[in-house]
Amino acid sequence: MSKVRHIMNLSGGKDSTALTVFMKDKVPNMEYVFCDTQKELSETYEYLDKIEAFLGKPIVRLNDDRGFDHWLQVYGGLLPSSKVRWCTRKLKIEPLEQYVGTDEVISYVAIRADENRSGYISTKPNITPVFPFKEAGIVKADVFRILEESGLGVPKYYEWRSRSGCYFCFFQRRNEWIGLKDRHPDLFDKAKEYEKVDNETGQRFTWSEHESLSELERPERREEILRKAALVSLDKEAKSGHRTLGDLINLDDEDELGCLVCHL
Repeated sequence: MSKVRHIMNLSGGKDSTALTVFMKDKVPNMEYVFCDTQKELSETYEYLDKIEAFLGKPIVRLNDDRGFDHWLQVYGGLLPSSKVRWCTRKLKIEPLEQYVGTDEVISYVAIRADENRSGYISTKPNITPVFPFKEAGIVKADVFRILEESGLGVPKYYEWRSRSGCYFCFFQRRNEWIGLKDRHPDLFDKAKEYEKVDNETGQRFTWSEHESLSELERPERREEILRKAALVSLDKEAKSGHRTLGDLINLDDEDELGCLVCHL
């Protein structure tokens, strides 16, 4: 009988990292993997290095050698979106399933007890998902406590962004796009270059629905976006009576769930 493999798929985000800490001494033969799109933020790679140092073992970096630009061409220039998530399939799921192969695998999924979602569940019969946080009753506040106590803290991108993912992730809110422009103007410009308008048909290929990045970065529009984001933040603070670290980092995160294989 073949040996069962235990695999933890890291996203570079808070939940999967907290689960890594939570499971560290429970499964000594755990394999840690990260599906690298080659389009990640530098803060994500820095955080993965910190996790490796904490674990004392490497995180296997998986990627599709053909890369995002190849698949963009295959899909006729159609940018991925919440309705067409080809990036998740081609750059995250398929590399992971190829790594697993036909081995019997237990996959550790970082869905919390306070979440009503399932995350990425493979249809491959040899992959069995388990949910340690759900079983242990771990909620969002516990995740931040686990990260704080471990010394890892949270990734630096949480200063301006609410989730992990590619620098051009279409699930970014508009104020997060502004955060990208302010902190990584070179990446913002690269994201802009992917956007296209078909002059013959009028069809727009933009990361945000109904708005291009060129339109979003205009001074008057930037001011409007930041003002609205500040009002939402103040409203949440007033309703809760105080701000927690989770409020500051995950403003409205339950309203806009991203590709779960990326953002756990």
